[in-house]
Amino acid sequence: MTISEKSAYLKGLMDGLDMDTDKAEGKMISAIVELLCDVTKKLTDVEDTTIAISDELDQIEEDLDAIEDFILDEDEEDDDYDYEDDFEDEDDFDDDDFDDEGFDFGDEDSIIYEVKCACGNIIDFDEETLEAGSIVCDQCGETLEFSFEDDEDEE
Repeated sequence: MTISEKSAYLKGLMDGLDMDTDKAEGKMISAIVELLCDVTKKLTDVEDTTIAISDELDQIEEDLDAIEDFILDEDEEDDDYDYEDDFEDEDDFDDDDFDDEGFDFGDEDSIIYEVKCACGNIIDFDEETLEAGSIVCDQCGETLEFSFEDDEDEE
């Protein structure tokens, strides 16, 4: 028997006993049964809301798992390819050889760039650092400088 059914049963018992609600005992029992009915309604609403939230959280968890799988698969593909093999000498490296210079995380103002230091450390940086012209590798301490000379010549 659910809590709603128990509450309805008690209300039915009270009505069936034909209690005199003008006397103190009848008023008290009637108030208790009404309180139980109200609490039952609120509790049922809370249970329904909890179930709905739980279903939504399950869906969010499935979506996050799918995103994680996609990202991990993409990272594994990137790790398998060594861009250094494409260039025999550092002077042969040209940023124009890559279609995508940075990563866009949905906000057009926040593009994240990536550069690989000679020590092998991959450094992520933003547009502000790019405009500053250099960044220091946190692993080996080498200063990596960025130049816009090629871009100006093309224009």
